[in-house]
Amino acid sequence: MFKNRKEAAIELAKELEIFKPRTPLILAIPRGGVEIGYYIARELSCEWSVLVARKLGYPEQPEAAFGAMAEDKSLYFNPRANIRLSKEMIERVIKKEEKEILRRIKIYRNGAPLPSMNNRTVVLVDDGIATGATLFASIEMCKKARAGEIIVAAPVASIDVCEQLMDIVDMVVVLETPLNFFAVSQAYLHFENLSDKDVLKFLSVENILKNKSNKLVEY
Repeated sequence: MFKNRKEAAIELAKELEIFKPRTPLILAIPRGGVEIGYYIARELSCEWSVLVARKLGYPEQPEAAFGAMAEDKSLYFNPRANIRLSKEMIERVIKKEEKEILRRIKIYRNGAPLPSMNNRTVVLVDDGIATGATLFASIEMCKKARAGEIIVAAPVASIDVCEQLMDIVDMVVVLETPLNFFAVSQAYLHFENLSDKDVLKFLSVENILKNKSNKLVEY
């Protein structure tokens, strides 16, 4: 069990040290993954940003995802999900999440595009992987952007999802794979949901400019 996201991220960064000579691009999945991405980038002194992806949830139960969508509109539909929705309802959910993705890009990146992934080592990070839906959509986006190498990294994940990820990316780096894994929060002693304000704290341009050597400031 990790004390908090910061501790988990610093431990994860140690496992990712092997990629430091490749000057990787760290892409964090908001919101929880942003804190992880921040500390990994700080430890590895490398470039990082936020890749926005959203679950596609059932209208009556939004937390239960039947798929996910990345910011370039790459879609993933969970083959194990029982999609009891009409085509019109699925399109309505997609339109709703498109708006939220655009809102987050505007807030988190001031509407700016992601750094180029072309032929680069891209490390996708999150604070944990339960169903993996948003990651699967994000991976598809990275492939379309011609990433040279795709690494998925998280402090905790289910064994089943890890096996699925290993089939489609170059490497999966996960610190813990609990046998009875039902929620990301179970791997943390302190696990607070992050707000937009929390995310912006880690993404602050002012904080990046304070450290021109790329070693990001302490929080």
